[in-house]
Amino acid sequence: MDQILGNISLLFQFPVVNLKIVVDGLMIGAIFALSAYGLALVWGVMNVKNLAQGDFVIAGGYVAWWLAKKGMPPLLGVPVAFVVMWGLGWIAYKLVIARVIERDLFTSLLATFGLAIIMAQMLNLLFGSDTQSIQLQYDTLYLFDGFVDIPIAKLLGVLMAAALAAGVVLFMKNSRMGQAIRATAQDARAARVLGIDTEKVYSFTFSLNAAICGAAGAIIVMVWVIQPFYGITHSVRSFVIVTAAGLGNLPGVIAAGLGIGIAEQYGAHIFGIGYQQAIAVLLLLLVLVFRLIQQRRMRQSLK
Repeated sequence: MDQILGNISLLFQFPVVNLKIVVDGLMIGAIFALSAYGLALVWGVMNVKNLAQGDFVIAGGYVAWWLAKKGMPPLLGVPVAFVVMWGLGWIAYKLVIARVIERDLFTSLLATFGLAIIMAQMLNLLFGSDTQSIQLQYDTLYLFDGFVDIPIAKLLGVLMAAALAAGVVLFMKNSRMGQAIRATAQDARAARVLGIDTEKVYSFTFSLNAAICGAAGAIIVMVWVIQPFYGITHSVRSFVIVTAAGLGNLPGVIAAGLGIGIAEQYGAHIFGIGYQQAIAVLLLLLVLVFRLIQQRRMRQSLK
């Protein structure tokens, strides 16, 4: 307890520490928001709650890490992971997801949970259980007399995440497939009547989600660490962000992603790095309780 109180008092004694925590949180949260946007797509278009979301992120990270070990420039691992995970997402859709789209919530949760377990075990068999990362040889920016440091690697990661998110948004707004995805999300039956091949839309959407996760994982392995069984924490973060922001709310997803990044950094500072992942679980519980209370108030107002 004394250690916790000491960490809290440090925030008031040296306000610049807060700035460092916020900067780190914003950089990490931007990457969290990227994978959460993929979950929002799948959830909104297909009504599938993908519990394997984080495992696609970790798989993309291992693709980039393996390519870096083979001599490929780490930054090129991001587009390659995007393409590889697109293919893996298409396979997962054909084998698993296509069978549960029209089924009940429990069936989709059970199927994607099984998919998550299979992916984690496969990654463990292929790459081992040790944590891995890519060490980029970039300098670090120091601000406020060195109290705030911004690694260039993290800054590049944020820029790549922002570029990818902007590209997905432009694609969704301006392409015919993007329009078909939005139409299917609003009313799948009406979309079929209008001649939209919803099966193609579903497979494309899930593949795009896996590709986004793969790119996010390739960025994460350059600024953080990955491990085969870390997927669950990224899945929890994505669910927190999407649940808090709501489906189809891209600005909300970005804000929630940045918020959870900052919250985790404050939690790590106050309680220790070992509790950082527990913050995401606590936030998920709080968001679910808030949504439950909100729904009850809405029901009462309709009576």
